[in-house]
Amino acid sequence: MSQAEWAEPGRTSAPRKQNPLWTLGLLRSELVTTLRRWRTLALLAVLAAVPILVGIAVKMETGDGSGGGRGGDGPAFITQITNNGLFLVFTALAVTLPFFLPMAVGVIAGDAIAGEAGSGTLRYLLVAPAGRTRLLLVKYATTMAFCLLATLVVAVSALAVGALLFPLGDLTTISGTRIGLADGLGRALLIALVVAASLTGLAALGLFVSTLTNSGIAAMATMVGLVITVQILDQIPQLHALQPYFFPHYWLSFADLMRDPVYWDDLVRNLGLQALYAAVFGSAAWARFSTKDVTA
Repeated sequence: MSQAEWAEPGRTSAPRKQNPLWTLGLLRSELVTTLRRWRTLALLAVLAAVPILVGIAVKMETGDGSGGGRGGDGPAFITQITNNGLFLVFTALAVTLPFFLPMAVGVIAGDAIAGEAGSGTLRYLLVAPAGRTRLLLVKYATTMAFCLLATLVVAVSALAVGALLFPLGDLTTISGTRIGLADGLGRALLIALVVAASLTGLAALGLFVSTLTNSGIAAMATMVGLVITVQILDQIPQLHALQPYFFPHYWLSFADLMRDPVYWDDLVRNLGLQALYAAVFGSAAWARFSTKDVTA
């Protein structure tokens, strides 16, 4: 589609050749702007604090010599933290993935387009030779970069706290086999990447919601409410036939990477489902944004 077709309704312009370096500059500008916002820094600070609180809580509970805690309470990894601090990484990701990480991603994705429209800067971005498709892709890439950064913040914070409060060394997988620390660190990195990839569908959904309104606050509130609602629906037994199609249904499948051998079935289902959500809602966002009348 030509640049003229991407122009605002009633506006005609000749197609302009765009420099790929300009696109990289736009992406760099978006990344810098997003990461410098106090809201983004606050979200990252909260995510970094979760592993600290979990580690301190486990340390305080076991500091009196009571052992591994209360057994069945909390994520499956939590009883292993006192034996190996690396398990704090897995526990922190299991704790943040159902709520904290998607909330943060929903806020960033929901504000991507709606925030620009509400502040009056979206029109100026479109007047520049960005093109709506290119701008939308840059916004999605920025959101995905935040997904990766947020996940790594949780993992690095958990690793630092785990190393400070608990011993590190060889660890026992869920299957009962022993693996070395280097292998464990490799699996922790792989798990962090899988968790970040698990948020791709949510990011596309948030971008679509962001194209529906000119209010960043409304888009962010919608995403927060949507994440909470879908999480609740995913726990209702009567909806078991629909639950495999809910975007958070396979989020905790990353635990299968701690088996030996790894169970790939649910991991593949999760990544396939996220790709489907990204394709569907990414296309919906493109269809909506390409016809959106930008007046502010």
